[in-house]
Amino acid sequence: MGDILLFSLALVDTGVLIFILVFFIITLSDLECDYLNAQECCGRLNFWNIPKLWAQLSIPILLTLSGHWWLVLLNLPICIWLIRKFHCVRRGNLGEYDPAEIHNAGQL
Repeated sequence: MGDILLFSLALVDTGVLIFILVFFIITLSDLECDYLNAQECCGRLNFWNIPKLWAQLSIPILLTLSGHWWLVLLNLPICIWLIRKFHCVRRGNLGEYDPAEIHNAGQL
């Protein structure tokens, strides 16, 4: 019974992550089409970075507690990449997405 609950929670969590990533794509598309300015776009995207990180980290934590080691190893690289991406934000930036970098790059 525990595995059914675990994998159901993992499925719901993955659905939430997919929803957040689709929201990111729509927001970046709105920025590209000039429906949003860079400041507003970055504010929206940076708001969802921490929930996205915790949603992704909850899957390996639950898998570790239930003893599914192979599945933890499969999820570990993306978790390490997200943590590194979160902690390696340049000094002076507003977050992972920064309006000044968007303006300086001139493209997405």
